[in-house]
Amino acid sequence: MDDIKRSCVDCAVGLCDEGKGNFPEFCRTTHMDPEMKAQALKEYEDDENKKIAIASANVEAEGYGVYPRAQEIVEFAKKMGYKKIGIATCVGLLKEARAFAKLLRHNGFEVTGVACKAGSIPKKEIGISDQACGVGDYICNPILQAKILNEEKTDLKVVIGLCVGHDSLFYKYAEGTVTTLITKDRVTGHNPAVVLYQLDSYYSKLMK
Repeated sequence: MDDIKRSCVDCAVGLCDEGKGNFPEFCRTTHMDPEMKAQALKEYEDDENKKIAIASANVEAEGYGVYPRAQEIVEFAKKMGYKKIGIATCVGLLKEARAFAKLLRHNGFEVTGVACKAGSIPKKEIGISDQACGVGDYICNPILQAKILNEEKTDLKVVIGLCVGHDSLFYKYAEGTVTTLITKDRVTGHNPAVVLYQLDSYYSKLMK
C-alpha cells in the first residue's frame, strides 16, 4: 500500500473548501501546477461556461439541503433559459422517465426522449456474445440516443438510468450540456452510494 500515489480520493479533511489549515502532504491545492490552474480558470471566460458555473452555484445556494436532484435540474434549466429538454432513458426506467417528463412539462419545458432500445438492433449485429443475450436480444444504443437528441436540438440532455459504459458512450457522443438524474443500480434501488456506506460491513465481500 505504501507505493500508492495519494490524491484527493485519499483526503479526509477537505480543507480546499476552506482555503486554509494543515493540508495533507499530497494535497493538490498546495501542489497545483500554476499554469494548469490558470488555464482552467481562463475557460470560465467562455460565455457558456461562465453562465453554467454561475447558474449551478445559484441553484446550490438556493436549494442546499432543500431541493431534491429532480428539482435542481428544473431550477438549473430555468436559470439557463433552456426551452427543450432531451431525456436519454433506460427502458427499465420508463416509469421514472415519464414522471420526470411530467415534472418538466409542468414547469413549461418542451420534452423529448429516446429509450436505450430504440431501433431494436439485435446484439449479434455488433458482435455481442450469445451469453450476453441472456438479459435481452437487443442492444442498448446510447450512440443513437445521443444522435437523435443532437438532431432534435435539445438545450439540455438528461440521463436516466443508462447502464455503466452505455452512459459513457452517451456522454461521448452527446453535444451540448448533459446532466444525470438517475445512476442505475438494480441492487440498491438506484442508489450506488449505499455500497460505499456499507463497504466495511454488508459489502465487505467486495474487498475480498
